[in-house]
Amino acid sequence: MRLTGFQGKTAIVTGAAGGIGRAVVAALLDAGATVVAADTESALAGNPVAGTENRVLDVRDGDAVEALVAEVEAAHGPLALGVHAAGVLAIGPLLELPPEEWERVIGVNARGTFHVTRAFGRAMVRNGGGAIVAVSSNAAGIPRMNMGVYAASKAAATMLVRCLGLELAAQGVRCNIVAPGSTLTPMQTGMWTEDGGAGERAVIEGSLDAYRTGIPLKKLATPEDIAGAVMFMLSDQAGHVTMADLYVDGGATLRA
Repeated sequence: MRLTGFQGKTAIVTGAAGGIGRAVVAALLDAGATVVAADTESALAGNPVAGTENRVLDVRDGDAVEALVAEVEAAHGPLALGVHAAGVLAIGPLLELPPEEWERVIGVNARGTFHVTRAFGRAMVRNGGGAIVAVSSNAAGIPRMNMGVYAASKAAATMLVRCLGLELAAQGVRCNIVAPGSTLTPMQTGMWTEDGGAGERAVIEGSLDAYRTGIPLKKLATPEDIAGAVMFMLSDQAGHVTMADLYVDGGATLRA
């Protein structure tokens, strides 16, 4: 089956300089969409997203998000596809977590999701429809040792997008979540306490001490694996899917 619904459509991807965001941009371009890649100045510096227009954006700034959507529509036409892949991670016990780290992670992952998906939704309601996908995490649905703020922020983002999907369904705007598990990105490898293959094996095998299951498929996801799920959710073939929370984690959460 070939996915359709992208040719000539205008799309915005946040977090576009990261591994998953970059893979989503490449997939959208390959499918014929016009894509604007948005990320922070530091993320894009010296590492622009190839083949498309790059824009600096702090998703915590609601006015900046609204301005970006307006500028993209003025330059490229009505926004039809929106992917929110921006996110940050903090590791550590909740009892020792500095309050400023809580604010940073909640600010990007939860408040940023509010600003971005709301701006996308407003534009799509004006345009008569569209599709929004937020990249969340399987950590939104299962407790994680030393990942409390990240899990909480992703749980908030996930429910926000589902509620938005309920509110916008009658206006023809579909809102869905793709929830990756462990994926070969710098965010993942930055958590490893062992190098290279040893770190990957530890994630695949899981840890009884950390109450963390391994990955039944015996491999980590690639950014392209996650991008494929995002593309399906954006496509015509998912035209009757909204408010879904699709886990792409190799079975790691044993989720029903």
